[in-house]
Amino acid sequence: MNELRNAAGYEKKPGSALHEPQAHPRLVIAGTGSGSGKTTVTLGLMRAFARRGLKVQGFKCGPDYIDPAYHTAVTGHPSRNLDSWMTSSDYLQEYFLQASADADLSVIEGVMGLYDGKEDTALTGSTAEIAILTASPVLLVVDVRSMGRSAAAIVLGFRQLEPQVQIAAVLVNRCGSEGHYRLVKAAIEAACGIPVIGWLPRDSGLDIPERHLGLLPAVERGELAPLFERAADMLEQGTDLERLLELAAAAPAVQGQPVSPEQEALLACMQMPDQQVRSLTYAAELCNPAAQIHKTQAGPAGPGPLIAVARDAAFNFYYADNLELLAREGAKLVYFSPLSGEGIPPEADGIYLGGGFPEEFAAVIAANQLFLSGLRSAAAAGMPLYAECGGYMVLARSLTDRNSRVHEMAGIVPAHTVMQERRAALGYREVTALHDCLLLKQGERLRGHEFHYSVMSYLDGEARNYAYESKGRGGSQPEGYISGSIMAAYAHIHLASHLPAAARLVAACRAYRDSKQAVQQHVPGSRNQQVE
Repeated sequence: MNELRNAAGYEKKPGSALHEPQAHPRLVIAGTGSGSGKTTVTLGLMRAFARRGLKVQGFKCGPDYIDPAYHTAVTGHPSRNLDSWMTSSDYLQEYFLQASADADLSVIEGVMGLYDGKEDTALTGSTAEIAILTASPVLLVVDVRSMGRSAAAIVLGFRQLEPQVQIAAVLVNRCGSEGHYRLVKAAIEAACGIPVIGWLPRDSGLDIPERHLGLLPAVERGELAPLFERAADMLEQGTDLERLLELAAAAPAVQGQPVSPEQEALLACMQMPDQQVRSLTYAAELCNPAAQIHKTQAGPAGPGPLIAVARDAAFNFYYADNLELLAREGAKLVYFSPLSGEGIPPEADGIYLGGGFPEEFAAVIAANQLFLSGLRSAAAAGMPLYAECGGYMVLARSLTDRNSRVHEMAGIVPAHTVMQERRAALGYREVTALHDCLLLKQGERLRGHEFHYSVMSYLDGEARNYAYESKGRGGSQPEGYISGSIMAAYAHIHLASHLPAAARLVAACRAYRDSKQAVQQHVPGSRNQQVE
């Protein structure tokens, strides 16, 4: 590990400013398109390097929750998201620098194809843009099934499209044989001058299951561990890992932008010890309620409201920095598991229901009346209640699963959720508040994304206030639901896209706590009432 750090010219200096140039050994694993095999290669390389004793820090480009959980499982360290459309460039750079500061190697998994992003003719939101912002060398994964020298034309095109992107090496996937590998290797290196440093054969044992079927429980039960180990074994056999480490260590220093006071505070939260607030996405705890029940994370000094966060196999889609931003504003976060029979923690001043796979556990959720009645009571009492996607589904009156079974839910939102076989929504969203709400003032905006297979059916004649005007590739439409202290929508938002939103949510929870305490102080027999 020391040799790797010395080769990179990187040495941690206590007290150094976060915006100083720093060198971090790092690689971007990119593909020519979705399905090229970049996730398999990423996981195999992460596991192979972790087995060598390196501390590997995983990152995922774009709005994704499942791949980071894979990363965390194979490295033993919480993975994080980098998104150049939802967050600003300077935020992304500083976040990357801080999150990778203690790593021996950072591995950034791309999204879709290398140049695919938000725009048709620009790099916005693409893996390529993140590679440029982090000055990272790129390992390009190419699926070479049914081709020979044509593979060279593909790599040549990828190299020439954007000169700022450094494609440092190529790994060819799904080769028919070692002879096939030697053929495409010779063709690519002759035409492109880029080293082909490894290969994987066609092997159905390396196929990762479909993404929408509730995979995180399988990850946590260790059911995918053999796949990860197999990928690592095969990459060790067919890839020049030492050369790959050299390329990673040769990455230039990242010149971050000056840090704003807001970013300074967020990064300070990230530096807190684990018993306070650091990463809140440890995959080892996602489906192990016994390990994380009522684990309170302390925010900055001083009293702060307590936000109850549902966190288990059904509710696990949270960006680490969303939670850290809430902590920065003074919130204390306590986790509870509806799947283990828990209700809302009685000390809660607010509730955050993230997305996940509630449809996979609908019967268990419906049976937990302590949880559902607690949601109803909290809503009736005016407690701030914020829900995204899967959380939104649980607030509805019912959830119809893929087998057409109907499960009673909280009944707070006057609608019924129905799962369907076809995907209902996918892509980035910019949402504009139609009214003052828990996160935004009317007219303010946040950025996020949608990805779901369910549809929300509202009843005719029911009064409904939409939360957002949601804008995506297909145009704009009203979305979500607000009523009093309740806010729910399909959009998974990123709080770093509008930093005041975190402060607004925490302020609402603080106001609720203060009003609750004021009432308790005047209730006869209350322990908070002063006795004269």
